[in-house]
Amino acid sequence: MDPESMKFLAAGLAIGLGAIGPGIGIGILGMGAMQALGRNPEARGAIMTNMILAIAFAEAIAIYALIVAIIMVFVV
Repeated sequence: MDPESMKFLAAGLAIGLGAIGPGIGIGILGMGAMQALGRNPEARGAIMTNMILAIAFAEAIAIYALIVAIIMVFVV
C-alpha cells in the first residue's frame, strides 16, 4: 500500500473510532433523561438542561476526533 492510501485509512479509523464512544454515550444520556422524565415530569427543566450540557461535552470529543482526521488528511 502506498502512503497516500494509508493516510486516508488512518483518518477514517480516527473519526470512526473517535465517534463511536460519543455516539454510545449520547444514546445512554438520552435514555437516562427519558427515564428520569418518566419518573419525575415536574423536573423537566433541570433534566433537559443537564442532558443538553452533557450531550454537548460528549459531542466535543467527536469534534476533536474529526479535527484529528482532517489534520491527518491535509497535513501529514
